[in-house]
Parts: sequence; C-alpha cells; structure tokens
Amino acid sequence: MSAAGTYTPKPGAAPLSRMIAAQAALETKMLLRNGEQLLLTVVIPTLLLVLFSTVDIVDTGDGKAVDFLAPGILALAVMSTAFTGQAIATGFERRYGVLKRLGASPLPRWGLMAAKTLSVLVTEVLQIVLLTVIAFALGWSPHGNPFAVLLLLVLGTAAFSGLGLLMAGTLKAEATLAAANLVFLLLLMGGGVIVPLDKFPDAAQSVLGLLPISALSDGLRDVLRHGAGMPWGDLGILAVWAVAGLGAAARFFRWE
Repeated sequence: MSAAGTYTPKPGAAPLSRMIAAQAALETKMLLRNGEQLLLTVVIPTLLLVLFSTVDIVDTGDGKAVDFLAPGILALAVMSTAFTGQAIATGFERRYGVLKRLGASPLPRWGLMAAKTLSVLVTEVLQIVLLTVIAFALGWSPHGNPFAVLLLLVLGTAAFSGLGLLMAGTLKAEATLAAANLVFLLLLMGGGVIVPLDKFPDAAQSVLGLLPISALSDGLRDVLRHGAGMPWGDLGILAVWAVAGLGAAARFFRWE
C-alpha cells in the first residue's frame, strides 16, 4: 500500500494449486454441458448395462448376468470419459487454438493434464453413482474390498487419461476423432466388458489380458463378483499403462 486508500498492483501468477483447481472446474462444466460427451459417457454405458442384463444375448457364465456385466460397464464408463471423451474434446481444443492460448498462460503442461484428469474423476463419480443405482435396481449384489475398487478406478483413470491426452496432443483433431471412436468400439468388444475373455482363443486371451480395459474390468470383476482381495496383477498392468501413458503425454503433447 503506497498511500491511504490506494494500493500498489502486485502482478503475478496464482498459486499452482489454485490454477489447477480453476482449470479443473472449467473442464468439468464444459464436459457436463456437451451433449455428445454425455451420450458417450452416460447413455451408452447405461443402455448396454440394461440391455445385456435383461436380454440373454451373451453367455456370461453362472450367476446373474448383471453380476458379470456391472463391473465391466463401470470399466467402460472410465474408458469412455478418461480416454475417448477426453481425447476428442482435447483434440478439437488443440485445433481451435484453445490449448495454444493456455500454453501462453502460467499453467504448465503437466498442470493442464492434472486439471483434465481431475475433471474426469469428478465426471466418473457421477457416472459410477448412476450406473451403480441402475445395477442395484437390476439385482446386482456386489461384495469385496472397497479400497481395491477405488485403487483400480484411480489407476484405470490415470492410464486412460494419459493415453487420451497422448492421442489428442499428437494427432490431428479429425484423426483423433476417428481413432478414439475406433479404439472405443474395439476395446468394448475385445476387452472383457461384455464378452468374457475366455470366449476368445487362448493366443488372443494372453494379448487381450494385457490391455488396460481388460485389466480394469477383470480386476473389478474379481473384487466385486468373486470377493477377491487386491488384484495385484491387474493393478500392475494398469500402473504400467498409467506411467507410460502419462509420461509419453507429458513428453510429446503439443499445444498446437
């Protein structure tokens, strides 16, 4: 303060934690207002859960179909938000110059990635609550270690978020749109979400089991359906994908 009633400006960046929180809040609002993203993240997983739980289309083994499907649909919800939705949205933000302007701000590259990941986590909480309520209405009876479920979801989110940002930060927006949707469909069919992995040939199972969607869906199924403890194998696979994806995104992500 230089004199009574006057103040000296003190320009400078806000604390990093505040910048990340503000960007995360903005990302969440934009995501929830996007009708196409809501179709991908909410409507499709919900329809798949209801359809395959009530209509005997796929052989899911002994027990109720919803007990097999619910963990896989939760994994699909994580992938649709953290990978597909985020890759497409970020890819077009990059194309329209939004990321270029953010790159000129004090927010570092890894801070933007952290904010986007936090936004994804908030959206996933809403997804999981909705899908869990629907699954309970369909007769789902889960049991197992809640901490193991939480750890699987967090690692799965980190893995898919890193891969989505890597795709959005290296490919053109149109290529990201096509590739992200193609990967979504392929992993939906071959990632153990709806069709059990043991329905595939043995050689294919060993490869498909290493995919992040397979590790997440199988890990959630082991805990919530079979009451297993910590699924260390699946957690390890997700951790490797998370480190590799986020590391590559931080290294190769281009603002424009």
